[in-house]
Amino acid sequence: MSRKFLGHELSNVTYGFSITLLFLSLAVIASDQEVKETEKTTETEPATAEPPETIIFGDKELALVFHESFENGHDRWETTDDSAWTHQQTDRQNSVFGLNRRKSDYQPKVRSPHNIALIKELELSDFVMTFEVRSTKDTGNHRDCCVFFSHQNESQFYYSHFGAKPDSASGQIMIVNDAPRSPMTENEKTVGWTDDWHKIMITRDATTGQIDAYFDDMETPHMSATDKTFGAGRIGLGSFDDMNDFDNVLIYGNKEEAEKSAESENK
Repeated sequence: MSRKFLGHELSNVTYGFSITLLFLSLAVIASDQEVKETEKTTETEPATAEPPETIIFGDKELALVFHESFENGHDRWETTDDSAWTHQQTDRQNSVFGLNRRKSDYQPKVRSPHNIALIKELELSDFVMTFEVRSTKDTGNHRDCCVFFSHQNESQFYYSHFGAKPDSASGQIMIVNDAPRSPMTENEKTVGWTDDWHKIMITRDATTGQIDAYFDDMETPHMSATDKTFGAGRIGLGSFDDMNDFDNVLIYGNKEEAEKSAESENK
């Protein structure tokens, strides 16, 4: 008998191993944050918990190729408008990277998000990405956060739009391909934004074209799409025109692919 994990058929043994490793990474980060809360009134440095080095994604083993807590700044990120982003310490006694206004000065060539921060020196085909996000301004039905991937250039990429109330321009997995953003899904699920921290996960299998987007519930995708227009590309965070803080970014991918993309950027 086989079971599914992240949209892939797995044996029971592999399924259990995958679930254990992936959710260990999420639990570890949460546990580390609890330690910080407990110790914030002392001078003792909070303990640093490390996520697993590898996870199983379908029939592939993916390595931890990126881990960002923002405790050492934001030098590994390239934004479309530096003035719209702030690196700061929060009431959780840790550092985050976030948007300080709704609409930046960046004007895309085609209708697409205004607030984008891409990871430098990292391009991936297959990946599993998790992070924490807090929406810092309630803007109503289109209160959102965006995740960018397979980013080729400013007019060719995918993004998952976690909009509060879905419609053709909100709460969908989108494609931008030298034309205004277009939904690849017909999602009808609302996103339960609050002023608290939330967890998001994006998985991408470039071979099948499968894209799964998760919000808080890490077992059942909030929305899914299949498309092979773009292969390997850059990955990033941001918003269409809203305000968020980001923290604890983990990305698993092919280690050799990650290393080659870093070498290419450094040439």
